[in-house]
Amino acid sequence: MTTSHDATVRSRTDDLAEALSLAGTRLDGATAQRVGTAVEGVRQRIALGVDHTVVALAGGTGSGKSSLFNKISRLTFADVGVKRPTTARVTACSWSDVADPLLDWIGVDRERRIAHSEDLEGDGAGALQGLVLLDLPDHDSVEPAHREVVDRVLPLVDLLVWVVDPQKYADDALHSGYLREQVGSESSMVVLLNQVDAVPDSQRDNLIEDLGRLLADDGLTGVHVQPVSARTGEGVAAVREILEEACGRRSVAAGRAAAELDSAARALLAQTPGDVPWQMDAAVDRELEPMVQATGLDAVASQVGAAVRNGYGMPEVPAPDRDAIALSRARWLTRAGAVLRPGWQRSLAESAAGADQLRAAVTAALRDLDLDVRGPRSSRALWRAAWGCLGLGVVLVVLGVLALTGVLPVAAPWDVTLAASGGVLLVAAAVLAVVRSVARRRQAARRRAEVASQGRAAVRGVLVELLGEPTGKVLGEHRRVRELATGARDLPSSAPVTGAVRLPTDGDLATASTGSAGEADRATAGA
Repeated sequence: MTTSHDATVRSRTDDLAEALSLAGTRLDGATAQRVGTAVEGVRQRIALGVDHTVVALAGGTGSGKSSLFNKISRLTFADVGVKRPTTARVTACSWSDVADPLLDWIGVDRERRIAHSEDLEGDGAGALQGLVLLDLPDHDSVEPAHREVVDRVLPLVDLLVWVVDPQKYADDALHSGYLREQVGSESSMVVLLNQVDAVPDSQRDNLIEDLGRLLADDGLTGVHVQPVSARTGEGVAAVREILEEACGRRSVAAGRAAAELDSAARALLAQTPGDVPWQMDAAVDRELEPMVQATGLDAVASQVGAAVRNGYGMPEVPAPDRDAIALSRARWLTRAGAVLRPGWQRSLAESAAGADQLRAAVTAALRDLDLDVRGPRSSRALWRAAWGCLGLGVVLVVLGVLALTGVLPVAAPWDVTLAASGGVLLVAAAVLAVVRSVARRRQAARRRAEVASQGRAAVRGVLVELLGEPTGKVLGEHRRVRELATGARDLPSSAPVTGAVRLPTDGDLATASTGSAGEADRATAGA
């Protein structure tokens, strides 16, 4: 049976896997490996089912892990013919007959496994049913292999029990190397202060308080600290109660898995910090004018206007200035990728067209411009009419003058009529010339505006296709990765523990829904 909490973890795992696939090589190697390991580990752990609760005892040399392991299991390895190893191998005691696949996955050697018998537990066997208790090597061992085993196994367990002693509980190697890395997993963690029988009663509370303060400094708020003594058995019963409650929580595996997802998602979010404030239209508008200036488009438009106005000339579109194009591209990438991490900036630069490609595309786009320098359709007719009026007017004026001076014998009033008609034609010729000039100027202004507008549209199209769309795709994927990672770590922090650890039971989880997974998590820390 799969609880709603399990389903939520599965969904978040899928989100994180999709985010990892989408981000791809744009993540740094360490983050990609961390997220990939978390996704694969959670999937494998959940696939094994949640009928087993994996609890690991971790700690440093001399902390008493092995003694507590024996006390909790009520076994000694000597009794069953197995000597406690001092090598970098994990030992497991399982309260289940079908835990072998899980132990194979964790990597516990066959000869280091002990199956617990109900005869040894008596009536209390059922409370720990499904428990798999691991005894890890010392994390501070001089043997590097020991730490490697600890680092490999820790992400695989459901409940992590740190065993510390009064002498080394403040060891920086523990806090900086491990505990601070567990922030977000407080609900799946317990700290046992072992060897308290060696601490005077008057100092115990101060010791526990100091340990709690150190945990809080690590960012682990509310982690339960349990005093215990493996030698005298003090506190062991309380530890078994914690384990019993852990075994009673159906989704303990999912809870630990959720913490792993949360940690991996935070690492992924660190590679995609914040939304990128970028809009294509605004970005294109900012870079359009500098790109247009690099093409000399306005000069070409002016040449077209002059050719239309003057009736001669054939403008040409020059090749865009390469340095200006390169500068425009660099400015675009700087603005669009200002808040991106290096991997995303590199991807953005690779997706955008290079300076030479941009220059070639702009050249091709402007080559298709219609550089029509023809005048208005009426221009030729007006021109002919004006010259006709001018010629005829001059003839008539000359004849009229000759008639008026008596050189040409013309009876009145034809002499005046000839002169007046010639004057009217001359005025008509002037008017026609002005009309033609105005028409050509208007046509010139219109063609100049058309060429400038068409050229800007062509340059804009190149910007959108070769810079805008690739940038939008990369930033859209960046946004999607962030959304998926945010969803994968959408886990409320556990409430502070004020007393004994209280882990959610089946009854708690039965009332939870996918949308209220945070309530189940808060139940992890206790009321």
